Amino acid sequence: MTDQSIDLNADLGEFSGLESKGADDAMLALVSSANIACGGHAGNHETMFYALSTAAQRGVVVGAHPGYADREGFGRRAISMSHAEIGRMIAAQIGALQAVARLVPVKVRYVKVHGALANLAACDGDVAATVVDAVQGVSEELAILAISGTEIESAARAAGAPVFSEVFADRGYQPNGQLVPRDRLGAMIHDPYEATDRLLGFLETGLMPVVEGEPIELSAHSICVHGDSDGAVAMARMIRDGLCTAGIQPVGFVDATT
Repeated sequence: MTDQSIDLNADLGEFSGLESKGADDAMLALVSSANIACGGHAGNHETMFYALSTAAQRGVVVGAHPGYADREGFGRRAISMSHAEIGRMIAAQIGALQAVARLVPVKVRYVKVHGALANLAACDGDVAATVVDAVQGVSEELAILAISGTEIESAARAAGAPVFSEVFADRGYQPNGQLVPRDRLGAMIHDPYEATDRLLGFLETGLMPVVEGEPIELSAHSICVHGDSDGAVAMARMIRDGLCTAGIQPVGFVDATT
């Protein structure tokens, strides 16, 4: 594998205080795109500004990372909401990050939905369409970063929205292409060696191993490493090193400067 490139992204700005700054600093030295929490499941105006500013200094592409307004559950619990309420919630969170970004200044280039809302949009076509409509309602220039092979990817393509596909370095997959729920065995991959080997194998073959069954075919423009996981920095560093050794350069799936 030579002369190839792929994006490496992480979810950032999800904690407050020095803990967030230290983790975000380390991750932003490794990734090419940053999904920044924008006040729903996590984040506030200060964490947003710090993550946006640091990303801009390092040439890292920035995107909004909206999710359920459920800080206690970190956005990983499904909340009963109408489609219209979901759309307004997403628009408000994107707008909050865009407003802070103007002070840096840096441009928010894409949207990646977080947690339980992303999982719902992955399997529910109506929710997926709601997400896409909300993002396009804010700006048709915003790209959508979608879990590969899921309903939100299909909805974005059907709407003619700019869409890019991602796979997860540190999450287990089910045979239907959706992520293993976090309360099930095999949901998380904690060993960076295992994660790197699996990822390189996927990039070589296009086939992603699953918890039960034969590997499935997926496509990817971006690889996600969760910034809130234990050992996230070590995981991201090993994956980046593994990619570079294989001749694959971490490059944003959209241009940070346009």
